[in-house]
Amino acid sequence: MAHLRDKERSDYVRAMFDRIAGRYDLLNRIISGGQDMKWRRFVVEAAALPAEGVLLDIATGTGDIAFEALKRRPGAQAVGADFALGMMRVGMRRDPYGRRVDWTGADAMSLPFADESFDAAASGFLMRNVVDIPRTLSEQWRVLKPGGRIVILDTSPPPDNLLKPLILLHLKIGVPTLGRLIGGKAVGDAYRYLPESTRDFKTPEELQALVEGAGFRDVRFRRFMFGAMAVHWGVKPVADQA
Repeated sequence: MAHLRDKERSDYVRAMFDRIAGRYDLLNRIISGGQDMKWRRFVVEAAALPAEGVLLDIATGTGDIAFEALKRRPGAQAVGADFALGMMRVGMRRDPYGRRVDWTGADAMSLPFADESFDAAASGFLMRNVVDIPRTLSEQWRVLKPGGRIVILDTSPPPDNLLKPLILLHLKIGVPTLGRLIGGKAVGDAYRYLPESTRDFKTPEELQALVEGAGFRDVRFRRFMFGAMAVHWGVKPVADQA
């Protein structure tokens, strides 16, 4: 995987997620010990979506973030965008919100939405999979209304502490093993990608700098799961604050 670049990498990631779509939610619950739902709740809280606001859930997968937003804001609208169509097909069949989400096939680096269309843009496990993070952030800036919020949930290289070897061992051996036991060899092989992409991804401080470099203000982050996960959030300033 490390040798793949640009379109090859994008094609690999898309095929991987489509391949594991049917088991994705179950695997996330098991691998994270149920903590993934806590992270997504925090994402929706950080998005601060207005009561009738419009959320863009990028790399929506099966729709967990969009569903949580609709649960908390019944009057809101949620648009789920992903280039892995198989993942979204699973989400469409999920109750009770599958039919309420506006599902859209989309490339995160070239979003098919008008400027200033959304009150919040949230993503789960998107940034470590894209080939151009600044371009991806620029697209989210473009489609956000002034005052809108960006929220990013993603893995993070484990910090240097006593737990780091155990976390890396879990990622390298535990995650692919669980994937193979639950979903078979194809799923287990796909989950070998997780430790590699996590190890090579930006630190929370580096990602914060990239988000700030895209123009967002008040950018903060919070670590989860002993530092192996992080949520970043920031605000697109209004004109007189820019």
